[in-house]
Amino acid sequence: MKYCSSCGSDQIEFNIPKEDNLPRYCCHHCGMIHYQNPNIVAGCLLTFKGQILLCRRAIEPRYGCWTIPAGFMENHETLEQAAKRETWEEAKAVVNELMLYAIVSIPAISQVYVLFKAELAQAIYAAGSESLEVQLFEPKAIPWDELAFPVIIRCLDYYLKDRATGKFQTHIDTIYPSSQTVIHH
Repeated sequence: MKYCSSCGSDQIEFNIPKEDNLPRYCCHHCGMIHYQNPNIVAGCLLTFKGQILLCRRAIEPRYGCWTIPAGFMENHETLEQAAKRETWEEAKAVVNELMLYAIVSIPAISQVYVLFKAELAQAIYAAGSESLEVQLFEPKAIPWDELAFPVIIRCLDYYLKDRATGKFQTHIDTIYPSSQTVIHH
């Protein structure tokens, strides 16, 4: 941060404010403390008759890799609205009933993924502006080596384990840089 978004001053320092315990960007001109918080990523793990919907990314990072429809939550929307919006933007799929499925913290990049599980009523989907293509995959055909992010691998792994037992639960997890993802396929 070079300039204060409150007063425009360039008198910004990164230090621990009085009565605080973490370093923050502080404006010495107007006294504003600029808090930075993790980004929330909301999305849907969509299924249709046992298949899983994946989108091939048309944007960086990880252009050309597969993922589930998900993206950053916007101000003034709920988690469910964000997940539905991202699903429409990336996969042109409409979902109604959402089940909270996974909350995964990724502290190294200051993100929290909130993923919902949903069943498509019909196999109606298409690539949105952020997707090169969208496709339903049988679990054995998931392109594991082409998945975009460790969190997606982790959540698909949860899904396949839950599916095998027939008991779907909400997963809460953390991915650290040293975490090894085990794939069950």
